[in-house]
Amino acid sequence: MNRVLITGAGGQLGKALAAITPPQIQTVSAERAVLDITNRESVMRWCEEHSPAGIVNAAAYTAVDQAESEPKLARAANTLGPQNLALAAKEHGIPLIHVSTDFVFNGKSGDHYKPTDSTDPLSVYGVTKRDGEQAVMAVEGVDAAIVRTAWVYDSEGKNFVTTMLKLMQEKDSLGVVADQIGSPTYVYGLATACWGLYEKKQTGIYHWTDSGVASWYDFAVAIQEEALELGILKSAIPIKPLTTADFPTPAVRPSNSLLDKSLIWEALGETSPHWRSNLRKALDKYKLMNRSFYSRASTSAFVS
Repeated sequence: MNRVLITGAGGQLGKALAAITPPQIQTVSAERAVLDITNRESVMRWCEEHSPAGIVNAAAYTAVDQAESEPKLARAANTLGPQNLALAAKEHGIPLIHVSTDFVFNGKSGDHYKPTDSTDPLSVYGVTKRDGEQAVMAVEGVDAAIVRTAWVYDSEGKNFVTTMLKLMQEKDSLGVVADQIGSPTYVYGLATACWGLYEKKQTGIYHWTDSGVASWYDFAVAIQEEALELGILKSAIPIKPLTTADFPTPAVRPSNSLLDKSLIWEALGETSPHWRSNLRKALDKYKLMNRSFYSRASTSAFVS
């Protein structure tokens, strides 16, 4: 059996990877309590004891704003952790899939970022993720693929979609940033791409998001429209566009998070679905997961 270690198993990507594991692969999912990737000795010992055939690293410090005040913690998870996994992968002659982010770019490009474009992160989070990529690629002889992604969400947990749905039920109006653009990415599409790269034994740097372009404002409007059609929301509320200056955050975010996916599309032999199509799938799943709540409800009469 091709047994693969999934790190960051408690996060939305880790859960998705485990949920859609290809039939010929057996996964071993490890949360931080089971395997601390920031501890090199623990990583080496774990791989020695369990002999995985590969590693998919979905572990990361993702609290973008909090990273500004906790740079050591962010660096441990986002830079040292991937380096430890790459060293273990080399030691055991196994492949590594490492997930990274659009935050390695400064967002000032007028086009989609290619995997070969120069990085220039604007935040502590972005710097630690960029350094993690470089640490992985610096391990000579390791078979590693790095997958940069952006705007990832799921039907459950804490993410932009679930947060918007909650706020749309609680607030009379919302303001959402409209001058940052990217491609919303359903986590199951990202997980599928990671497994595709693993099975096809690809190495190098790739980009994966859903297709199409949106601002956070566009994304929020689409969430409300789709949720109303599905009966998840009872009524619409006004959503107004904000500028980044209207909604300051500790960490500077790239204004353009669009990623060129042509290389991964060629490698996998398929393209990404449009983000709006995947949003419908995610909200269908959201409603199914909360079916009893909406059944009861039907019988009764970035963001500010």
